[in-house]
Amino acid sequence: MLAARRVMLPGPTGNGILALPSSVRQLLPLQRRTLATTTTSSPDAANVDSEASSVSARTPPYSKLLRRLRAVRTLLPTRPLTLAEKILFSHLDNPEESLLEGTNNGADIRGNATLKLKPDRVAMQDASAQMALLQFMSCGLPATAVPASIHCDHMIVGEKGADVDLPNSITGNKEVYDFLESAAKKYGIEFWPPGAGIIHQAVLENYAAPGLMMLGTDSHTPNAGGLGAIAIGVGGADAVDALVDAPWELKAPKVRGVRLEGQLSGWASPKDVILNLAGRLTVRGGTGYIIEYTGPGVQSLSCTGMATICNMGAEMGATTSIFPFTPSSHVPYLRSTHRGSIADQAAAIASLPGPHNLLAADSGAEYDEEVVINLSELEPHVNGPFTPDLSTPLSKFKDAVRANHWPETFGAGLIGSCTNSSYADMTRCESLVKQASDAGLKPKADFFITPGSEQIRATVDRDGTMQTFEQAGGMVLANACGPCIGQWSRTDGVQKGEDNAIFTSYNRNFPGRNDGNRKTMNFLASPELVTAMSYSGRTDFNPMTDGIDLADGTKFRFNPPSGTDLPSAGFATGNPLFQPTPPTPDATVTIAIDPESDRLAVLEPFDPFPQGDLNGLKVLVKVKGQCTTDTISAAGPWLKYKGHLPNISENTLIGAVCADTGAVNTVLDVDGSSHTIPELASRWKSQGQTWLVVAEHNYGEGSAREHAALQPRYLGARIILAKSFARIHETNLKKQGVVPLTFANEADYDKMAGCDEVSTEGLYNVLQNGGSGEVNLLVKKSQSAEDFRVPVKFNLSKDQCGFILAGSALNLLSQRGKSS
Repeated sequence: MLAARRVMLPGPTGNGILALPSSVRQLLPLQRRTLATTTTSSPDAANVDSEASSVSARTPPYSKLLRRLRAVRTLLPTRPLTLAEKILFSHLDNPEESLLEGTNNGADIRGNATLKLKPDRVAMQDASAQMALLQFMSCGLPATAVPASIHCDHMIVGEKGADVDLPNSITGNKEVYDFLESAAKKYGIEFWPPGAGIIHQAVLENYAAPGLMMLGTDSHTPNAGGLGAIAIGVGGADAVDALVDAPWELKAPKVRGVRLEGQLSGWASPKDVILNLAGRLTVRGGTGYIIEYTGPGVQSLSCTGMATICNMGAEMGATTSIFPFTPSSHVPYLRSTHRGSIADQAAAIASLPGPHNLLAADSGAEYDEEVVINLSELEPHVNGPFTPDLSTPLSKFKDAVRANHWPETFGAGLIGSCTNSSYADMTRCESLVKQASDAGLKPKADFFITPGSEQIRATVDRDGTMQTFEQAGGMVLANACGPCIGQWSRTDGVQKGEDNAIFTSYNRNFPGRNDGNRKTMNFLASPELVTAMSYSGRTDFNPMTDGIDLADGTKFRFNPPSGTDLPSAGFATGNPLFQPTPPTPDATVTIAIDPESDRLAVLEPFDPFPQGDLNGLKVLVKVKGQCTTDTISAAGPWLKYKGHLPNISENTLIGAVCADTGAVNTVLDVDGSSHTIPELASRWKSQGQTWLVVAEHNYGEGSAREHAALQPRYLGARIILAKSFARIHETNLKKQGVVPLTFANEADYDKMAGCDEVSTEGLYNVLQNGGSGEVNLLVKKSQSAEDFRVPVKFNLSKDQCGFILAGSALNLLSQRGKSS
């Protein structure tokens, strides 16, 4: 990878900064969303010029994939394949090498094969795109090798409503948007400006397709699996692999089947499918697996409902999740989003004989494990607080509130986000708001609505749903991540450190994630349940059984919600200024980076691995308990420094609990002085002291945030030693030249402490031998003369060893690019 250096690229005349992108500059004077132009389109508008010009570029290369599937069949003639395997294997760069080497000639592919894949597309959100583009720039290529898009969704603060928040955020993030748009135009990347929508909703509406393989620089990229795509969340360095046409490497996942039976009814929603499954599998239960949904219950789900389920597979650590091509759901959705030609091609492929049908599992395909969920018996669930896998059926939640002494009231209900902002979600919530409004009720908790895209916002505005929410007292936020990613400026008087509760339809609820307050308890539920509960303002309210007191002494009871999957009048286009830039590279465009910026900095290479084993490392911190990517690299206000590695590194591990001190972000140096974790890391860096982190299970769970690997590397980390790792983060560490190791004996965790001195034994040979050999750590206690050996395990492929030896994956790519 590259460390930061401040260099001014050749700039335009004037002050060296591009003007605010025209597509967003014109939004600044907008004071009312009603100024947006909302035009309707027929459900099958594929012949509209703006759509037809790009639909072919957004279509998976079906002919190529079918040819590759036939080639795979010749290598594995008797093996029935799951849907996930068909799509993955059809994207292999060299099927014979990936499937037959080290797999007992193809008999033991899952968990053993190293798949070298060529994805069809890359999608990046604005926070992660900064570092991904800074890395791509160093490769010196004139354009991306595959179609790509940038979505400005993470840096828009939710506070006073979309009309105020969006212009304020555009002004505050001007230089970052300048940089992203200029780089997009130079390299032929579609740039979706702030306000256009959240990356995953935009991808579902525009790019996702049955059989597609896509990488996205966000952990919830698997949202596109709701439309039958293999979509995998990765760090920016992994995205660069695809952007430069280098094979992207993945250890062949196992496949867990989830068989759906029955049909949802009443208050149960697709959200409850994944909330229930998260409780059963836990945050580590999907690690190393693709989750593939099967069974007759699939036919009863909408496309957007499937996307909700796939979105939250990330909360179980799954590589991705996928639904099979389902004509009853996918064809209407593709046609309504102007992709009728893709629907036709997918339907034709689905009619092929089983072995040649790319879009369905083979008869007799075997799953490593299988879970059965009866949708007819499923009840609403509430998950949390502080972890997305603490799952409680609604009928038992009242008792859980009392038993755990959780707050009995909550201050805010927030619906929408990338997980639950479909037309079906919005109209089902609208039905509940209308019931309550007819009874004269207003929400007792603050009520926020986040549309997932301009298309959704414009459509629910046209159809009156938005007015229903606003007349009830709801606040409509911008088409962006907002409070879900920590961009929430609360105005309700809740102070940091104050216990309080909120209910959201979001996907993630780690401490401090939404508002920076680690005491805020975020309970995850369906948008319908969040809406209904907001009218009581109580966590112990069950809208299925309880009533709300009315002024006349009677009680109001909700009827189950009802809604519509797709708008009968078609989706509204919305504000034309929110459309993306064309994907045409322009070498004359100058990339905008101000040398005086505190938000963007060009990068320089990390140093390569030493010529021998590592000696004299010190333990910077022994982390106790949960350590997510939020813990390692906080979001919220820190997102503004995503393009400036030195500045954002000042938040490194500030959310970690130190096992030695028992405090958050407090560690001791060898001399006994107390420091924050990034302070001590910076102090050691200035002294030339390299270091490691010692941690517990599932280190790095959560986002695909590659900064959680970049920042420690920049500050001097060489090793992360943990009981286990989350998949994306483990890969990110290797890409940045940090070695992830796990305890062979987990009890050795208890023997280690901060400032202990550590040296490696055998690591250099393992790296030289492409991942073969054994590694031990020699530990010398800082407070005594005791020393001991800690055996460790690792998972390193030949290519990953090359990344680490070179100093980072990008160093290696740059070397190859220069030599060619």
